[in-house]
Amino acid sequence: MDHKETNEAIALLQQMIAIPSISKDETAVADFLERFIEINGYVASRTNNNVWVMSSGFDPSRPTVLLNSHIDTVKPVQGWTRNPLMPVIENGKLYGLGSNDAGASVVSLLYAFFYLTQEQQSYNLIYAASAEEEISGENGMVSLLKELPKIDFAIVGEPTEMNLAVAEKGLMVLDCTVSGLAGHAARDEGENAIYKAIRDIEWFRTFEYEKKSELLGKVKMTVTQITSGTQHNVIPDKCSFVVDVRSNEMYSNQEILEEINKHVDCDVQSRSTRLSSTATPLHHPIVKRGIELNRTLFGSPTLSDQSLMPFTSLKMGPGMSSRSHTADEYILLSEIDEAISLYVQLLDGLKLESRS
Repeated sequence: MDHKETNEAIALLQQMIAIPSISKDETAVADFLERFIEINGYVASRTNNNVWVMSSGFDPSRPTVLLNSHIDTVKPVQGWTRNPLMPVIENGKLYGLGSNDAGASVVSLLYAFFYLTQEQQSYNLIYAASAEEEISGENGMVSLLKELPKIDFAIVGEPTEMNLAVAEKGLMVLDCTVSGLAGHAARDEGENAIYKAIRDIEWFRTFEYEKKSELLGKVKMTVTQITSGTQHNVIPDKCSFVVDVRSNEMYSNQEILEEINKHVDCDVQSRSTRLSSTATPLHHPIVKRGIELNRTLFGSPTLSDQSLMPFTSLKMGPGMSSRSHTADEYILLSEIDEAISLYVQLLDGLKLESRS
Protein backbone atom coordinates (compact mmCIF):
# COMPACT_ATOMS: atom_id res chain seq x y z
CA MET A 1 0.00 0.00 0.00
CA ASP A 2 1.17 3.53 -0.73
CA HIS A 3 -0.25 6.95 0.00
CA LYS A 4 -1.95 7.25 -3.39
CA GLU A 5 -5.02 5.40 -2.12
CA THR A 6 -5.08 7.53 1.02
CA ASN A 7 -4.90 10.79 -0.92
CA GLU A 8 -7.68 9.67 -3.24
CA ALA A 9 -9.83 8.55 -0.33
CA ILE A 10 -9.37 11.93 1.40
CA ALA A 11 -10.29 13.77 -1.79
CA LEU A 12 -13.40 11.59 -2.12
CA LEU A 13 -14.41 12.32 1.47
CA GLN A 14 -13.99 16.05 0.92
CA GLN A 15 -16.37 15.86 -2.04
CA MET A 16 -18.91 13.86 -0.03
CA ILE A 17 -18.84 16.24 2.94
CA ALA A 18 -19.80 19.09 0.59
CA ILE A 19 -23.00 17.26 -0.41
CA PRO A 20 -25.83 17.51 2.16
CA SER A 21 -26.78 13.97 3.23
CA ILE A 22 -28.96 14.18 6.34
CA SER A 23 -30.98 10.99 6.91
CA LYS A 24 -33.75 10.58 4.31
CA ASP A 25 -32.06 13.21 2.13
CA GLU A 26 -29.13 11.19 0.78
CA THR A 27 -30.09 11.08 -2.92
CA ALA A 28 -27.39 13.50 -4.11
CA VAL A 29 -24.53 11.81 -2.24
CA ALA A 30 -25.78 8.36 -3.32
CA ASP A 31 -25.84 9.56 -6.95
CA PHE A 32 -22.31 10.89 -6.57
CA LEU A 33 -20.93 7.72 -4.99
CA GLU A 34 -22.65 5.49 -7.54
CA ARG A 35 -21.01 7.44 -10.40
CA PHE A 36 -17.64 7.40 -8.63
CA ILE A 37 -17.69 3.60 -8.28
CA GLU A 38 -18.57 3.16 -11.95
CA ILE A 39 -15.88 5.62 -13.05
CA ASN A 40 -13.43 3.31 -11.26
CA GLY A 41 -14.49 0.40 -13.47
CA TYR A 42 -17.02 -1.38 -11.28
CA VAL A 43 -20.73 -2.04 -11.75
CA ALA A 44 -22.70 -0.31 -9.01
CA SER A 45 -26.17 -1.36 -7.88
CA ARG A 46 -28.76 0.80 -6.16
CA THR A 47 -31.91 0.43 -4.09
CA ASN A 48 -33.41 3.59 -2.62
CA ASN A 49 -30.29 5.52 -1.52
CA ASN A 50 -28.21 2.42 -0.79
CA VAL A 51 -25.32 1.81 -3.17
CA TRP A 52 -23.39 -1.44 -3.41
CA VAL A 53 -20.85 -3.25 -5.59
CA MET A 54 -19.85 -6.91 -5.76
CA SER A 55 -16.44 -8.39 -6.51
CA SER A 56 -16.07 -9.89 -9.98
CA GLY A 57 -16.43 -13.64 -10.41
CA PHE A 58 -18.98 -13.85 -7.62
CA ASP A 59 -19.29 -17.53 -6.66
CA PRO A 60 -22.27 -18.56 -4.48
CA SER A 61 -20.30 -21.57 -3.23
CA ARG A 62 -17.78 -19.28 -1.52
CA PRO A 63 -18.45 -17.39 1.72
CA THR A 64 -19.37 -13.72 1.32
CA VAL A 65 -18.01 -10.80 3.33
CA LEU A 66 -19.86 -7.47 3.46
CA LEU A 67 -18.02 -4.18 3.97
CA ASN A 68 -20.58 -1.60 5.08
CA SER A 69 -20.84 1.92 6.35
CA HIS A 70 -23.44 4.67 6.09
CA ILE A 71 -23.63 7.83 4.00
CA ASP A 72 -26.25 9.70 6.03
CA THR A 73 -25.48 12.23 8.73
CA VAL A 74 -27.34 13.83 11.61
CA LYS A 75 -28.31 17.50 11.38
CA PRO A 76 -25.53 19.88 12.42
CA VAL A 77 -25.66 20.61 16.14
CA GLN A 78 -25.32 24.06 17.68
CA GLY A 79 -21.79 25.32 18.22
CA TRP A 80 -20.11 24.82 14.84
CA THR A 81 -17.46 27.50 14.34
CA ARG A 82 -17.17 26.74 10.62
CA ASN A 83 -19.46 25.73 7.77
CA PRO A 84 -20.22 22.03 8.43
CA LEU A 85 -20.59 21.40 4.67
CA MET A 86 -17.30 23.05 3.75
CA PRO A 87 -14.48 20.48 4.08
CA VAL A 88 -11.36 22.11 5.46
CA ILE A 89 -8.00 20.51 6.24
CA GLU A 90 -6.07 22.09 9.10
CA ASN A 91 -3.13 20.62 11.01
CA GLY A 92 -3.73 17.12 9.73
CA LYS A 93 -7.47 17.21 10.48
CA LEU A 94 -10.30 17.14 7.95
CA TYR A 95 -13.27 19.05 9.35
CA GLY A 96 -16.83 18.59 8.16
CA LEU A 97 -20.22 17.10 8.99
CA GLY A 98 -20.03 13.31 8.83
CA SER A 99 -16.25 13.26 8.47
CA ASN A 100 -15.86 11.05 11.55
CA ASP A 101 -19.33 9.45 11.57
CA ALA A 102 -19.03 7.79 9.24
CA GLY A 103 -17.54 9.29 6.07
CA ALA A 104 -14.01 8.17 6.89
CA SER A 105 -15.25 4.58 7.16
CA VAL A 106 -17.19 4.91 3.89
CA VAL A 107 -14.13 5.93 1.88
CA SER A 108 -11.62 3.71 3.71
CA LEU A 109 -13.73 0.59 3.18
CA LEU A 110 -14.26 1.51 -0.47
CA TYR A 111 -10.53 1.84 -1.14
CA ALA A 112 -9.87 -1.38 0.75
CA PHE A 113 -12.48 -3.00 -1.52
CA PHE A 114 -10.74 -1.61 -4.61
CA TYR A 115 -7.42 -3.02 -3.41
CA LEU A 116 -8.70 -6.42 -2.28
CA THR A 117 -10.58 -7.09 -5.50
CA GLN A 118 -7.48 -6.68 -7.64
CA GLU A 119 -6.78 -10.34 -6.85
CA GLN A 120 -9.14 -13.27 -6.30
CA GLN A 121 -9.82 -13.88 -2.62
CA SER A 122 -11.10 -17.09 -1.04
CA TYR A 123 -14.40 -15.29 -0.43
CA ASN A 124 -16.79 -13.00 -2.26
CA LEU A 125 -16.64 -9.35 -1.27
CA ILE A 126 -19.48 -6.81 -1.28
CA TYR A 127 -19.09 -3.13 -0.51
CA ALA A 128 -22.28 -1.34 0.51
CA ALA A 129 -22.84 2.31 1.45
CA SER A 130 -26.19 2.46 3.21
CA ALA A 131 -28.71 5.17 4.00
CA GLU A 132 -30.83 6.10 7.03
CA GLU A 133 -28.49 4.51 9.59
CA GLU A 134 -28.80 7.42 11.99
CA ILE A 135 -32.56 6.86 12.27
CA SER A 136 -32.64 3.05 11.74
CA GLY A 137 -34.90 3.82 8.78
CA GLU A 138 -36.81 1.26 6.75
CA ASN A 139 -35.20 2.49 3.50
CA GLY A 140 -31.69 1.87 4.80
CA MET A 141 -30.16 -1.44 5.85
CA VAL A 142 -33.56 -3.16 6.09
CA SER A 143 -34.30 -2.59 2.40
CA LEU A 144 -30.68 -3.18 1.35
CA LEU A 145 -30.46 -6.65 2.87
CA LYS A 146 -33.47 -7.73 0.82
CA GLU A 147 -31.40 -7.15 -2.34
CA LEU A 148 -28.11 -8.74 -1.29
CA PRO A 149 -27.15 -12.41 -1.55
CA LYS A 150 -26.51 -14.45 1.59
CA ILE A 151 -23.89 -12.77 3.78
CA ASP A 152 -21.59 -14.79 6.05
CA PHE A 153 -19.76 -11.97 7.79
CA ALA A 154 -19.83 -8.17 7.85
CA ILE A 155 -17.47 -5.41 8.89
CA VAL A 156 -19.47 -2.33 9.82
CA GLY A 157 -17.53 0.89 9.54
CA GLU A 158 -18.09 3.15 12.56
CA PRO A 159 -15.54 5.18 14.55
CA THR A 160 -13.80 2.68 16.87
CA GLU A 161 -10.17 3.86 16.50
CA MET A 162 -9.79 0.74 14.31
CA ASN A 163 -10.31 -1.53 17.28
CA LEU A 164 -12.77 -4.41 17.06
CA ALA A 165 -16.19 -3.93 18.66
CA VAL A 166 -17.06 -7.61 19.00
CA ALA A 167 -20.25 -6.87 20.93
CA GLU A 168 -22.78 -4.07 20.67
CA LYS A 169 -25.67 -3.13 22.92
CA GLY A 170 -29.17 -3.28 21.48
CA LEU A 171 -31.91 -0.70 21.94
CA MET A 172 -35.57 -0.88 22.84
CA VAL A 173 -37.73 2.17 23.59
CA LEU A 174 -40.81 1.63 25.76
CA ASP A 175 -43.88 3.85 26.03
CA CYS A 176 -45.48 3.22 29.42
CA THR A 177 -48.90 4.46 30.51
CA VAL A 178 -50.54 4.46 33.95
CA SER A 179 -54.24 5.25 34.38
CA GLY A 180 -55.81 6.87 37.43
CA LEU A 181 -58.99 8.78 38.23
CA ALA A 182 -59.36 12.55 37.95
CA GLY A 183 -60.53 14.60 40.90
CA HIS A 184 -60.14 17.98 42.62
CA ALA A 185 -56.74 18.44 44.28
CA ALA A 186 -58.35 20.23 47.23
CA ARG A 187 -60.45 17.22 48.21
CA ASP A 188 -59.57 13.64 49.09
CA GLU A 189 -60.77 12.17 45.81
CA GLY A 190 -59.51 10.66 42.60
CA GLU A 191 -56.60 8.32 42.04
CA ASN A 192 -53.30 10.04 41.27
CA ALA A 193 -51.71 8.44 38.20
CA ILE A 194 -48.34 10.00 39.04
CA TYR A 195 -48.22 8.28 42.42
CA LYS A 196 -49.12 4.96 40.78
CA ALA A 197 -46.41 5.51 38.14
CA ILE A 198 -43.75 6.15 40.79
CA ARG A 199 -43.88 2.49 41.84
CA ASP A 200 -43.15 1.29 38.32
CA ILE A 201 -40.55 3.98 37.70
CA GLU A 202 -38.72 2.90 40.85
CA TRP A 203 -38.80 -0.71 39.61
CA PHE A 204 -37.17 0.31 36.33
CA ARG A 205 -34.54 2.24 38.31
CA THR A 206 -33.58 -0.61 40.61
CA PHE A 207 -34.26 -3.90 38.85
CA GLU A 208 -31.22 -5.80 37.54
CA TYR A 209 -31.28 -8.67 35.08
CA GLU A 210 -29.28 -11.63 36.31
CA LYS A 211 -27.10 -12.26 33.26
CA LYS A 212 -24.26 -9.81 32.75
CA SER A 213 -21.97 -9.67 29.72
CA GLU A 214 -18.19 -9.59 30.02
CA LEU A 215 -18.02 -7.06 27.19
CA LEU A 216 -21.27 -5.12 27.56
CA GLY A 217 -22.07 -5.37 31.25
CA LYS A 218 -25.67 -5.45 32.45
CA VAL A 219 -28.93 -4.59 30.75
CA LYS A 220 -29.48 -0.86 31.38
CA MET A 221 -32.97 0.64 31.77
CA THR A 222 -33.42 4.40 32.11
CA VAL A 223 -36.60 6.44 32.44
CA THR A 224 -35.97 9.46 30.22
CA GLN A 225 -39.31 11.28 29.80
CA ILE A 226 -42.45 11.80 31.92
CA THR A 227 -45.73 13.48 30.91
CA SER A 228 -48.74 13.98 33.19
CA GLY A 229 -51.35 16.41 34.43
CA THR A 230 -53.49 19.13 32.90
CA GLN A 231 -53.42 21.83 35.58
CA HIS A 232 -52.33 22.37 39.18
CA ASN A 233 -55.67 21.67 40.87
CA VAL A 234 -56.68 18.49 39.00
CA ILE A 235 -55.65 15.02 40.14
CA PRO A 236 -53.97 13.53 37.03
CA ASP A 237 -55.81 10.55 35.58
CA LYS A 238 -52.93 9.59 33.27
CA CYS A 239 -49.16 9.44 33.51
CA SER A 240 -46.98 8.46 30.60
CA PHE A 241 -43.25 7.82 30.68
CA VAL A 242 -40.57 6.60 28.31
CA VAL A 243 -37.92 4.00 29.12
CA ASP A 244 -34.66 3.64 27.19
CA VAL A 245 -33.51 0.00 27.37
CA ARG A 246 -29.98 -0.98 26.32
CA SER A 247 -29.77 -4.76 26.03
CA ASN A 248 -26.75 -7.04 26.17
CA GLU A 249 -26.27 -10.18 24.10
CA MET A 250 -27.47 -12.38 26.95
CA TYR A 251 -31.12 -11.50 26.30
CA SER A 252 -33.27 -10.81 23.28
CA ASN A 253 -35.33 -7.64 23.43
CA GLN A 254 -38.44 -9.81 23.47
CA GLU A 255 -37.18 -11.68 26.55
CA ILE A 256 -36.50 -8.40 28.31
CA LEU A 257 -39.98 -7.16 27.47
CA GLU A 258 -41.60 -10.32 28.79
CA GLU A 259 -39.74 -9.95 32.09
CA ILE A 260 -40.80 -6.31 32.42
CA ASN A 261 -44.45 -7.22 31.99
CA LYS A 262 -44.21 -9.66 34.90
CA HIS A 263 -43.26 -6.88 37.33
CA VAL A 264 -44.98 -3.61 36.39
CA ASP A 265 -48.64 -2.57 36.46
CA CYS A 266 -48.45 0.05 33.73
CA ASP A 267 -49.30 -0.63 30.10
CA VAL A 268 -46.03 -1.16 28.24
CA GLN A 269 -45.71 -0.72 24.48
CA SER A 270 -42.40 -1.31 22.69
CA ARG A 271 -41.75 0.89 19.68
CA SER A 272 -39.66 -1.94 18.22
CA THR A 273 -37.89 -5.10 19.36
CA ARG A 274 -35.79 -5.47 16.21
CA LEU A 275 -32.69 -3.49 17.32
CA SER A 276 -30.99 -6.40 19.02
CA SER A 277 -27.66 -6.69 20.77
CA THR A 278 -24.93 -8.46 18.80
CA ALA A 279 -21.88 -10.54 19.69
CA THR A 280 -19.09 -11.85 17.46
CA PRO A 281 -17.56 -15.30 18.08
CA LEU A 282 -14.02 -14.65 19.28
CA HIS A 283 -12.74 -17.72 17.42
CA HIS A 284 -13.78 -16.27 14.04
CA PRO A 285 -10.80 -16.01 11.62
CA ILE A 286 -11.32 -12.27 11.12
CA VAL A 287 -11.31 -11.65 14.88
CA LYS A 288 -8.20 -13.80 15.27
CA ARG A 289 -6.41 -11.81 12.59
CA GLY A 290 -7.48 -8.59 14.30
CA ILE A 291 -5.84 -9.81 17.50
CA GLU A 292 -2.68 -10.64 15.53
CA LEU A 293 -2.70 -7.03 14.30
CA ASN A 294 -2.70 -5.87 17.95
CA ARG A 295 -6.23 -4.56 17.79
CA THR A 296 -8.18 -4.28 21.05
CA LEU A 297 -11.46 -6.16 21.45
CA PHE A 298 -14.26 -4.29 23.23
CA GLY A 299 -18.01 -3.99 23.67
CA SER A 300 -19.71 -0.93 22.24
CA PRO A 301 -22.57 0.87 24.05
CA THR A 302 -23.69 2.69 20.88
CA LEU A 303 -26.07 1.35 18.25
CA SER A 304 -25.32 0.78 14.56
CA ASP A 305 -26.76 -1.11 11.58
CA GLN A 306 -25.19 -4.22 13.10
CA SER A 307 -28.40 -4.54 15.09
CA LEU A 308 -30.30 -5.22 11.86
CA MET A 309 -27.92 -7.86 10.51
CA PRO A 310 -29.02 -11.49 10.96
CA PHE A 311 -25.46 -12.74 10.43
CA THR A 312 -22.11 -12.48 12.19
CA SER A 313 -20.51 -9.03 12.14
CA LEU A 314 -18.14 -6.69 13.94
CA LYS A 315 -17.84 -2.93 14.12
CA MET A 316 -14.52 -1.36 13.16
CA GLY A 317 -13.58 1.99 11.67
CA PRO A 318 -11.38 5.09 11.81
CA GLY A 319 -12.09 7.96 14.16
CA MET A 320 -13.41 8.23 17.70
CA SER A 321 -17.00 7.76 18.81
CA SER A 322 -16.71 10.78 21.11
CA ARG A 323 -16.39 13.06 18.05
CA SER A 324 -19.65 11.87 16.51
CA HIS A 325 -22.60 14.28 16.46
CA THR A 326 -20.45 17.11 17.83
CA ALA A 327 -19.67 20.63 16.61
CA ASP A 328 -16.54 20.94 14.46
CA GLU A 329 -16.49 17.19 13.80
CA TYR A 330 -13.24 16.01 12.23
CA ILE A 331 -11.18 13.01 11.19
CA LEU A 332 -7.39 12.81 11.25
CA LEU A 333 -5.89 12.21 7.82
CA SER A 334 -3.57 9.68 9.44
CA GLU A 335 -6.62 7.75 10.66
CA ILE A 336 -7.82 7.25 7.09
CA ASP A 337 -4.37 6.07 6.04
CA GLU A 338 -4.25 3.62 8.94
CA ALA A 339 -7.78 2.40 8.27
CA ILE A 340 -7.22 1.45 4.63
CA SER A 341 -4.03 -0.39 5.56
CA LEU A 342 -5.59 -2.27 8.47
CA TYR A 343 -8.71 -3.28 6.53
CA VAL A 344 -6.46 -4.73 3.83
CA GLN A 345 -4.22 -6.50 6.35
CA LEU A 346 -7.29 -7.90 8.06
CA LEU A 347 -8.79 -9.38 4.89
CA ASP A 348 -6.12 -9.90 2.23
CA GLY A 349 -5.47 -13.60 1.72
CA LEU A 350 -7.71 -14.57 4.62
CA LYS A 351 -9.01 -18.12 4.46
CA LEU A 352 -12.65 -18.49 5.38
CA GLU A 353 -14.51 -21.78 5.48
CA SER A 354 -16.36 -22.60 2.29
CA ARG A 355 -20.08 -23.04 2.44
CA SER A 356 -21.39 -26.55 2.88
